[in-house]
Amino acid sequence: MRSEQITAKALNVVGNDRYKLAILVSKRAEQLAKGAEPLVETTKDKKYVDVALSEIAEGKISIEVLEERS
Repeated sequence: MRSEQITAKALNVVGNDRYKLAILVSKRAEQLAKGAEPLVETTKDKKYVDVALSEIAEGKISIEVLEERS
């Protein structure tokens, strides 16, 4: 899936709130950088932000999930 499609899907998941999406991606990418396991299939060369965006688009990450993991 292309990045534009993933972003559109992720935006839909958060109710088209770009601010909320930016916060979710940022917090989840930080967790991934600190060693959290990805919740989607990924490759070694994929950036943390891309992995986080994919997780949100697939509905595996939400604000509630991030608060529980913090």
